[in-house]
Amino acid sequence: MQADVRRARLLELVRSRGFASLPDLASELEVSESTVRRDLDSLEDSGSAKRTHGGVFYTGPTPNLPHFELRQEMQWEKKRQIARAASVLIEDGDTVLLDGGSTTYELAQLLVGRTLQVVTNSLPVANLFMASNTTDLIFVGGYVHNRTGVSCGPYATEMIAKLNARRAVLSTAGITEQGLYNSNLLLIETEQAMVRAAGEVIIVADSTKFGRQSLAHQCPLAEIDRLVVDDQITPQWLTVLQDAGIDTIVADSTTPSEAVR
Repeated sequence: MQADVRRARLLELVRSRGFASLPDLASELEVSESTVRRDLDSLEDSGSAKRTHGGVFYTGPTPNLPHFELRQEMQWEKKRQIARAASVLIEDGDTVLLDGGSTTYELAQLLVGRTLQVVTNSLPVANLFMASNTTDLIFVGGYVHNRTGVSCGPYATEMIAKLNARRAVLSTAGITEQGLYNSNLLLIETEQAMVRAAGEVIIVADSTKFGRQSLAHQCPLAEIDRLVVDDQITPQWLTVLQDAGIDTIVADSTTPSEAVR
């Protein structure tokens, strides 16, 4: 079997099962476990899978969500930097609210296997934790937006209003001195409910979002506790965030596993 064909088959096996053991994959593909490990290196590099003790989790996007997949590709390396920096802010045992943004999804991949309670309204994010025996997953129901796989509307908002989370990690479509913006009117009330339900609000946003408005106002800067951004943010915007009292973490591209203030 050619390598590209084998890897495609491997990805499909992992995707369909959510979690698969190395011996099972080797048996299915009729290759050695060392060959499976080499193929998994490629899948991990692409963000489609994540190895853990005894096997591998599927971490790719839920199929048939083209809008979500398109957003994943935009500013991808910046989003990965931000996700790495944000992951160190989450402590084992936390209850974490995660929205359906593409940067939040990059963070969620790094949280698979951690001991957490994850509350999310995103089908792609929920899919990452479905097979995890270390994470308690709470999915927020409601109307599911068919292009993004995110639930929203009055049922979702009502459910979130009854919850208490230690932290919420949210994405945004734009940031100005007046606050954060979202391009989806249906999601605004749901995201505002997440802000109210959390003890600490963390925003993950790449530097291209600054100085941009979008369709609807999400929340003022005063409601943000922390913001994680890539190192292309301008000094002027760092000053604005500092004056607003926001603890700003800049993800350093030269040391991607670390965050610097």
